[in-house]
Amino acid sequence: MNYKCHPTAIIDEGAEIGANSSIWHWSHICSKSKIGREVKIGQNVFVADNVVIGDKCKIQNNVSIYDGVTLESEVFCGPSMVFTNVLNPRSHINRKDEFKKTLIKKGVSLGANCTVICGVIIGEFSFIAAGAVVTKNVKPYALIAGIPGKQIGWISQYGEKIPLPIVGFGEYICKNTGQKYILKNDNILLD
Repeated sequence: MNYKCHPTAIIDEGAEIGANSSIWHWSHICSKSKIGREVKIGQNVFVADNVVIGDKCKIQNNVSIYDGVTLESEVFCGPSMVFTNVLNPRSHINRKDEFKKTLIKKGVSLGANCTVICGVIIGEFSFIAAGAVVTKNVKPYALIAGIPGKQIGWISQYGEKIPLPIVGFGEYICKNTGQKYILKNDNILLD
């Protein structure tokens, strides 16, 4: 075993877990899940079958990642954030054949207690504020807040708000990394 696992965690046979990952108290990793290298999984996390978690992701306490969710590398899942897997759940109707795939792209941060409705794509390095509810696709570098989630700005890879106008043309150079961000056609591009 080339990863760390607390004795209370349950790792089902067949689960793939990358080197130097760590899984903490009372977490459950299902047999058909794939977890990358250097992933940190907090307490009481559930990872279902058919979930892919990329390298260097951090999943905080009390998060359930359901079938069909893919986290690319370096995704942060805040405490108690929620993924859904069907759009219109009912207790008396079995909708397992209606699960929708959800894709969280590289470098995304999902704040504490936010909710991601199934079937969306959240673009690279975007930031979902604590408590927000994401109901539609999110552009790369977007800063999303509210219920339902709305774009309130842009954010850098470093995690700082980009002081650009929301519409039009502008540019910003990150003082921490030197990366140049350009706002063009209501999208952020790296120069």
